[in-house]
Amino acid sequence: MKMKDFLAGVLTGVAAGIVVSETIDRINQNVPADYVLENVKNAFKQEGPIDGSWIVMKTEPFVNHAITMDVYRGGISRVKNGDLEQFEFAANAKTGTVVEITKK
Repeated sequence: MKMKDFLAGVLTGVAAGIVVSETIDRINQNVPADYVLENVKNAFKQEGPIDGSWIVMKTEPFVNHAITMDVYRGGISRVKNGDLEQFEFAANAKTGTVVEITKK
């Protein structure tokens, strides 16, 4: 084996390791909380205007039977037919998917 081939193999291995490491880091990162809130607000705006919204930037554990995940908690308020409606939601911190909505 020539030294040139050996070095090419080592460099290829290092490059592949870097790509895999960055991919794993990306998978382990949470979706930004403000991105989650914007998506929830846009979904509610499909039914009409909203008056207020909030989200907790720190995740918390969420358990539903055998399912456990970290979630962001937030809320939306709006006036519909003259009545104030308030909703609270939980969204998976890794994917941004809403996993629970309750009307208060």
